[in-house]
Amino acid sequence: MTTPADENPGGPKPQSEEEAKMMAEWEAQAAADTGGGDAASAPQAAAGGGNVGADGRVLDQNEIDSLLGFDDDENGGTKTGIMELINSALVNYERLPMLDIVFDRLVRLMSTSLRNLTSDNVEISLDHISSVRFGDYLNSIPLPAMLAIFNAEEWDDHGLMVVDSALIYAIVDVLLGGRRGTSALRVEGRPYTTIETKLIERMTHVVLNDLSSAFDPLSPVSFRLDRIETNPRFATITQSNNAGVLVRLRIDMGDRSGRIEIMIPYATLEPIRELLLQMFMGEKFGRDVIWETHLTRELYQTDIALSAILGETVVSLDDMVNWKPGSTVMFNTRPNDLIEMRVGDQSMFMAKVGQKQDAIACSIEEYIEPEQAEDI
Repeated sequence: MTTPADENPGGPKPQSEEEAKMMAEWEAQAAADTGGGDAASAPQAAAGGGNVGADGRVLDQNEIDSLLGFDDDENGGTKTGIMELINSALVNYERLPMLDIVFDRLVRLMSTSLRNLTSDNVEISLDHISSVRFGDYLNSIPLPAMLAIFNAEEWDDHGLMVVDSALIYAIVDVLLGGRRGTSALRVEGRPYTTIETKLIERMTHVVLNDLSSAFDPLSPVSFRLDRIETNPRFATITQSNNAGVLVRLRIDMGDRSGRIEIMIPYATLEPIRELLLQMFMGEKFGRDVIWETHLTRELYQTDIALSAILGETVVSLDDMVNWKPGSTVMFNTRPNDLIEMRVGDQSMFMAKVGQKQDAIACSIEEYIEPEQAEDI
């Protein structure tokens, strides 16, 4: 013979009628104090697992997802709620609008260079540009893949380019003479051979040269391949919490296709940040090129008075008062000495004194630097 307690071992004990009545009175009193409704809503709130809003109303699943930001994340929209707070440290790449122009130029350059490399019809499309944390991206790289670490010489920093396995086998198949209309043979579970690595390294050099050319109109930079890794742990170029720009490119060669992803940390782009803030190529902040050209042209047409200082000496006021026509003043300047040429009080040149067509002439020999003019 079993008792009710034996049928539900370890579970809650059944309530008596008095305990149930007392619990209902407490719930009704709590609902009345919060103003959230009548006593009938209290058991419903208790059954909802504690998902009660500030006004005592039970929150449904859509409201909870909206509060946490999960529904917006899945739909690709703007993140809100807690997810927005978590990702608030990220920098939106749209604050650097010139990157769109740079990578559009990269797509056009790669279309030509990869066609010359593969002798095949190559179509390249820019999937999207986004901002991600470096650590999160490194953990999301689908393996196997080749990770090319490159160096930006003028910026003294690094970047990362990832070539997925589909593109690796496609490039190897095309460069080694694979027939069209057949998919590339993929052998999973083995490391890449030396031939495959060298062929991908050759393609990587082509892409990096195009990336350098894409940045040239903005700021000259040389991207050089540092090394190629297959393990993401050995491809760490910055701290995992640092943000960066992630560019996804899709490459189609007939029935073969693959992806290239370029990850550039924001620390690498910091030297040209002011240039990347431009809305269009050649934009100048607070400058008027037309006015600058006009001012320069007018300055070149300005007349200035150039004085030749033949000599200087110090005399007393008594001697100067006694000067008469024909008085002689002796200087320490000799005929072969260089004399000083001034514009106002500013010393400009050192020159030799001579005569040309019955007039005294000066031949400029040296330019006086501003620091030297102060000493003079």
